[in-house]
Amino acid sequence: MDMYLNSKKPKYKKFFKSLFWWIVEIVLVILAAWLIIEYAVEKTTMMGVSMNTTLNDGDKIIINKLAYLRGEPERNDVIVFSQSKSGHGYYNVKRVIGLPGETVEIVNGEVYINGVKLVEVIPVETMRVAGLADEAILLGENEFFVLGDNRNYSEDSRFANIGIVVKSDIIGKAWMRLEPFSIIDKINRED
Repeated sequence: MDMYLNSKKPKYKKFFKSLFWWIVEIVLVILAAWLIIEYAVEKTTMMGVSMNTTLNDGDKIIINKLAYLRGEPERNDVIVFSQSKSGHGYYNVKRVIGLPGETVEIVNGEVYINGVKLVEVIPVETMRVAGLADEAILLGENEFFVLGDNRNYSEDSRFANIGIVVKSDIIGKAWMRLEPFSIIDKINRED
């Protein structure tokens, strides 16, 4: 009888050791998934027509939240931001036009950066409303001027309710459109 109990002990020990490591692996996978979603990428839905024809209303996009940890947004990057001063809970998606330290002005429907007409990398219409940019706007440190690609149907940095975007409000770079799949930087580019 004593020999029978001793032979069962190693099997129980092996089972509990295996169960313990299985639970540890599950916890680690859940933790890794949470870290990726919280700090690396996020899925969101494009709302509205302000980014037509690059992105359309209802497009599912992936945000690269790590894109600007070491670097800064560049001109023509499509960024996703949430305004800390506003009460809404949705993200805005716009194209970076003006960078910190630059002067942005809209003259006769065209964008001028530091007095030089901007060569657009995507097809855009001439803007009918210059808004706040009818006079030169000097961007401060960590400030960005953004426009929607559908310039005449976009609420963007030309208007006070969006205004200048500060870096701390940027969630990340709009990276991929899921259906139809495409890298966002490559959609509609003329260069």
